Amino acid sequence: MNTDRQPDPARVSAFRGVEHYDDPAAVHSLVGQALDALGLPDDYVRPHDRVVLKPNWVKEHDERHPGPGQWEHVVTHPAVIEAVIRWAGTQLAGSGSITVCDAPQTDSSFAALNQYCGLDEMVDRCRRDFPGTTIKLLDLRPEEWHAVDGVTVSKTQLTGDPAGDTFVGLNDASEFVGFHGNGRLFGASFNMAETNERHSGERHEYMLCRTPMDADVLINLPKLKTHKKVGVTCALKNLVGINANKNWLPHHTEGTPDLGGDQFPASTAKARLEHSWMGRAKRIVNGRPLLSRLFVPLKKMGRLFFGDTQKVVRSGNWHGNDTCWRMVLDLNKCLYDFDGAGLPRKKPLRYLAVVDGIIGGEGNGPMSPDAKPCGVILAGTHPAAVDMAAATLMGFDWQKLRLLKNSFEIRKRNFIPFRPSDISLVSNKPEWDGPLGQAGGRFAFKPHFGWVGAIEREPENQVKR
Repeated sequence: MNTDRQPDPARVSAFRGVEHYDDPAAVHSLVGQALDALGLPDDYVRPHDRVVLKPNWVKEHDERHPGPGQWEHVVTHPAVIEAVIRWAGTQLAGSGSITVCDAPQTDSSFAALNQYCGLDEMVDRCRRDFPGTTIKLLDLRPEEWHAVDGVTVSKTQLTGDPAGDTFVGLNDASEFVGFHGNGRLFGASFNMAETNERHSGERHEYMLCRTPMDADVLINLPKLKTHKKVGVTCALKNLVGINANKNWLPHHTEGTPDLGGDQFPASTAKARLEHSWMGRAKRIVNGRPLLSRLFVPLKKMGRLFFGDTQKVVRSGNWHGNDTCWRMVLDLNKCLYDFDGAGLPRKKPLRYLAVVDGIIGGEGNGPMSPDAKPCGVILAGTHPAAVDMAAATLMGFDWQKLRLLKNSFEIRKRNFIPFRPSDISLVSNKPEWDGPLGQAGGRFAFKPHFGWVGAIEREPENQVKR
């Protein structure tokens, strides 16, 4: 076995094939081609390894259309997950473990996700075919929230990660050091005090799930989608799903731009009024389930006056969000530099990303996108290279995406060992094969409406489908 050669972190494979999931064998073949093209060392996955697969299970359905049959463009498809399980299972040779896990959005139903996607059946098939390898399915969340019209009215305690949590204090290495929004950061709930307690001065802390942090091999399985707060969601952003407490994750800075916030795109009287009124209401109902139920009709009235979030930019859902990208880069620093005990890694992380772009999501992603059949699988051994390739092939200018541009300007704990110009594609599509900057035949993804006109490449560099 070749144990000396290391994979090229700036090499990304992008293979075209079927634009649907009706033929699992074709999907498995496409995934296999993308992985083979990376030229991984023979021992990248070794017998007895703990292999962790992290799909994107953000929501069990498109938020606009609840129910079965409305998820293929929203979450990582089980056919892609199963292909990677079978690839890893072959390498493990009847030993080790494969854990498929995620911490979906807190108000999503893991039971419905399991049912719609047939996850238990998928795992059972793989267990039968790979005896000796432990294969598990985990919901990493410590609690599931129950919401009415987007307002959390109750919470159910869950077991969370059976391996426990990993505390990481990035502190002076955080991208939030010196950020003017500190003290006004908004996380995953109305409890802003908790979010800002963890991000103050040079104190910047995260609580992660230990199972992915303890992995010998972490295989990231994101969906190719647009994103309302960072522009695109792929390998880097998918790490939000390994958190034990999502309210430690700043998503935007409260307030209008004239006050240093990125909650709204403009300092209008209506935006300032909404920030004042609705912000006060959220603080009042925080932690009070009965009052939260009473807040539901108030929120509906507010929507009539201030506008629906599917049409009006708020909550940092626009290209001026200067907060969320910092959190995403911090999470990747945590994964690359710390182990499950929260101590500096003694050996480099073996990492792999396999992106499900067979049917991607465009428009109002990540939870209400329109389906974008692309028939593509991307794979790589570094999330920044994979995301650069994804954004470029989606038809976006990476230099206009703060998450990607700032990835190459990291001040401390820089986990990116290459330059943008080093990234190359290997592909069965001739227009893509070669240096990333020269790739032709790109898709033309519609951005989230808060990003329209801000990140697209010039029209002549795009090929519309």
